[in-house]
Amino acid sequence: MPQARPRARSNFRKSRQRRRSSGRAMTLAVVLFILAWTLAPPAQRYFVQRAQINAMRAQVSANNQALLSAARELEMWRDPEYIKSQARERLHFVLPGERQYIVTDGSQPEVQSPTTAVAKDIPSGLPWYNRLIASITETGKP
Repeated sequence: MPQARPRARSNFRKSRQRRRSSGRAMTLAVVLFILAWTLAPPAQRYFVQRAQINAMRAQVSANNQALLSAARELEMWRDPEYIKSQARERLHFVLPGERQYIVTDGSQPEVQSPTTAVAKDIPSGLPWYNRLIASITETGKP
């Protein structure tokens, strides 16, 4: 029976070592969990703030581009020749003594806008202000 004692002691030692190693593993797991629990919110805030900073930088860059474009356009509008060309192009202005011809493409049919009953009753030979007054008085009638 002397052999039974050393086996009992060795089994006891192994079970103690298993308990120690499982206790150490559990302690390590708890420490890692607490560490992750502690670091997760600041890490999340960091990444959210970095995204906000990048969005703000992109917005500032876009605003700077728009500002440069507006400054270039303002510089163009300070030139009297540019103003004349824009008035001719956009508003169809002509200088005194010039004639303006507007060429239309004849292949496309002209779109007729629908007229109301009031517009039909107004004579077309009148100046625009007389037609405006006539249309106002016509709409007021029952």
